[in-house]
Amino acid sequence: MASIPTKTSAITTIKVYRETKERLDKLKEYSRESYDEVLRKMFFICNSLRKDPDKALRFLRKLDKKNKGDKYT
Repeated sequence: MASIPTKTSAITTIKVYRETKERLDKLKEYSRESYDEVLRKMFFICNSLRKDPDKALRFLRKLDKKNKGDKYT
């Protein structure tokens, strides 16, 4: 996946609609997963879809199993 931020990395705040936040919450693999981690995971999946759609699908299925079958919408 993407590189891990360092201490010198800037942190910013973004505004999202409540519905967007709730959808991000559903994508978390564990309760303390940060929104940054969720977004990076989404970027990884999107980039994988371009390069290797089968790999992206396998990754999504793996996440679905971890999230007890909840489908990503």
